[in-house]
Amino acid sequence: MTETIRETSLAASVSRALEACGVTAEALGGEHEARSPLTGEVLLTVPTATAEDVTEAITKAHEAFLQWREVPAPVRGNVIKRWGELLTEHKEDLAILVQAEAGKITSEALGEVQEMIDICDFAVGQSRMLYGKTMPSERPGHRLQETWHPLGVVGVISAFNFPVAVYSWNTALALVCGDSVVWKPSGITVLSALGAHALLARAIRDTGAPADIHQLVIADRHASQAIIEDPRVALVSATGSVRLGQEIAPRIAARFGRALLELGGNNAAIVAPSADLDLALRGIVFAAVGTAGQRCTTMRRLIVHESIVDELTEKLVSAYGTLRIGDPTEPSTLVGPLINEKSFNDMQRALADARAQGGTVLTGGGRVLADERPDAYYVEPAIVRMPRQSEVVQDETFAPILYVLTYSDFPEAIALQNGVPQGLSSAIFTNDQAEAEKFISAAGSDCGIANVNIGTSGAEIGGAFGGEKETGGGRESGSDSWRVYMRQATNTINYSGELPLAQGVKFL
Repeated sequence: MTETIRETSLAASVSRALEACGVTAEALGGEHEARSPLTGEVLLTVPTATAEDVTEAITKAHEAFLQWREVPAPVRGNVIKRWGELLTEHKEDLAILVQAEAGKITSEALGEVQEMIDICDFAVGQSRMLYGKTMPSERPGHRLQETWHPLGVVGVISAFNFPVAVYSWNTALALVCGDSVVWKPSGITVLSALGAHALLARAIRDTGAPADIHQLVIADRHASQAIIEDPRVALVSATGSVRLGQEIAPRIAARFGRALLELGGNNAAIVAPSADLDLALRGIVFAAVGTAGQRCTTMRRLIVHESIVDELTEKLVSAYGTLRIGDPTEPSTLVGPLINEKSFNDMQRALADARAQGGTVLTGGGRVLADERPDAYYVEPAIVRMPRQSEVVQDETFAPILYVLTYSDFPEAIALQNGVPQGLSSAIFTNDQAEAEKFISAAGSDCGIANVNIGTSGAEIGGAFGGEKETGGGRESGSDSWRVYMRQATNTINYSGELPLAQGVKFL
């Protein structure tokens, strides 16, 4: 894959990948510029949807849903099975688009597409396991059961940092649950969206499913308002900032729609005195600098016992000095670019605030390759020693900044871990079983993800993904997350020939 990009121009590689995925010339050309953070160059342009176009897409998706909900769930699973096969066949093509638009190193770009393949496998199995329960009735000759039915149109709003994986979590499950999907991708990663959509459209054609069960709309915030406001959109699944959630959640609730929100993360790891520091070091570095710190699960706070903080920070600074920063198409690169200039400016502002609040930058924070690539923003990941849980540490800066805090006893560590508004991912490195158990107990981490002896990022699709507090409370991907895409009905079946009432009520 990297050889393909490096042998030709970036734009040529992207054009070839789009063609391989089945994106036609008619889908390209327009006023929206697709830029690459690798170089800052415009790769291609694409047309954008108007507000009327988005409403029309919702109409098509709703009409298709009325057919799709009648299709047996295992048959619906055939679409996702075929999509998974096509994703496997075109894994490198789609990864080229992800790398070119999101700036990921090769293994991460390929891993993102693999995540799509994995959720397809999961969803195909789930299509035969949309289980309800049978409950005993207090009335003779009666039976109680719960059934699960398709919900309706699902609106998916995705973010740039995982341009296709998180979208696929929603789409694969929504489609096997009998819903239709309207997808609004990030305006930063529209080419990846075109590639993923083209492969799904082919899977829909190959399996004879209703053509309109999946709609892609490339639209700005104004044009896409119908996804939030149209009552035919039964569920809106949105990934993004806390501010995004605060803006859309009340509007969805006002029309009694459902919202699945996956918002900010300000993730921490506790390092206890008993921890294997070499293991912790590897877990911390990947979680803190992977995707150039632009994951929702990026480790942003490190809470270290005061007895080992100097030793661990010395190891971390040394490890950061070996990181290869640069062109993510190069096999040896570990840290690619920030997505754009705004992200760079946000990082510099956060570092300035940290210094003003008593922090000491131990390493990193500066821009590199500015002369070679003036329109791209490559940075050195930063480690900042903070004296306390200060204001800057409360915020999520979408950049590779790791704040190091200390603690003296375990309750203090838990208080520091939980003492931020966000609640997505958390971790502890310890060989003390009691500490590990306490960390994942009800009185421990208040996050949706609580890991032991592994970092905060790198979740598998088998478990439910999501967090609490300002993270939004949504759950996606594995476990029983499928239920959010369906509506539940309780059925009472009377086969007695009599009509007794519950609770012993007598009437007539």
